This record gives sequence, structure tokens and C-alpha cells, in this order.
Amino acid sequence: MLTFPQFLAEAARKGELVNTVFEERLFNLVGILSRITEALTAEQIPHELVGGLATLIHVEEANPEHATLTRDVDLLVLRDDLEKIKTVAAAHGFRYRHLAGVDMLLYGETDKAANAVHLVFSGEKVRPQYALPAPPIEPVQKRIQGVSVGVISVGQLLAMKLTSFRDKDRVHVRSLDAAGLITPEIESRLTPELAARLRHVRETE
Repeated sequence: MLTFPQFLAEAARKGELVNTVFEERLFNLVGILSRITEALTAEQIPHELVGGLATLIHVEEANPEHATLTRDVDLLVLRDDLEKIKTVAAAHGFRYRHLAGVDMLLYGETDKAANAVHLVFSGEKVRPQYALPAPPIEPVQKRIQGVSVGVISVGQLLAMKLTSFRDKDRVHVRSLDAAGLITPEIESRLTPELAARLRHVRETE
């Protein structure tokens, strides 16, 4: 059995390991994000960052202690640009794949989801049963680890998270809320269904 000082030392060591893994994973994600967004920007292809990494960027800016790690990169793009995106991505080390109804760009030789850029199409429902389609592309400029990127607004991000409403989406909603990003003004723009889902998240936190 560990003594109390030993327990504290072990807890600190584990905390350092968790932080190291977080930083390494974030560094890799930002590298992939930078590579694809710089390529799309150079070709004037509209896009913005959505999903878990967008959540992390907003939360890190407001209150870093509530940030949660994500697995991949999600980009909102236009369906009409898909063929051009495939060509541009291929020239920068990405391979296009359509798997299980998901359009994605894989970086490098691996097929791991950790290296995937998932494409979400503006104006389309991500899944047929979703109440709302993905929003228009209206990015706000943010920075992460020195990289400038167009990111979905908090209001639109919240609506997307409440629309999909998977376990990880509810985690992201809690992070946004804990960081003080879900303002009364943003709440007032939610549909009744999405407002009810936000109340459910808060009541079950």
C-alpha cells in the first residue's frame, strides 16, 4: 500500500503523463489541420472547422480547464467543391475515402481514424434522421498553437452538437457550458427541440 506522500507523487506523475499525451495528440491534430486548411485556403475553397476540435479551440480560449481532447478533424465544406477538394488534398498527402456513409481524407499511409479529416457538407443533414442540416460556412478566425484557422461560431457549433446528440456531443456541450460560452442570446436562437436537449444535458450533468 502506498503512503500518502507516495500516493501524491504517483498521482502527479500520472497527471503529467495525461498532459503529455494530450499535448502530443493536439500537436498531431493541429499539424493535420494546418496542412489541409492551408491547401484549401490557397485554392480559395470555402471551409471551416467544426466538431470536437472547434469545441476545444473555443473552450481553450474561454477557460482551458474545461477543454477535452478529440480524435480527429471535422471540416464543413460545400458539396459542389468535393471533386476539387479531392484533387487539392491528394497533392498534399491526403487520400479520399467514403466509408459507412462518411466522406473523409486520410493523411499518410495509415488508415487510422486518428489521421482522418471528416467532411461535413453545408446545407445537408449529416444523417437523414437529424432535424437540422449543417449550417452555412461563416467562419470566425481563431488561433491554435500558432495556426490561424476559420472556426464555426459557438452558436452554430452548439446547434450542431445538440442536433447529433451522441455521447461525445453531450460532453462537448457540457464543456462549452462550463466555460461560460452558452450565453442567453445563443440559447434564445435554439429551436424548442434543441433547447429541450440543452436542458436535458444540464439536468443530467
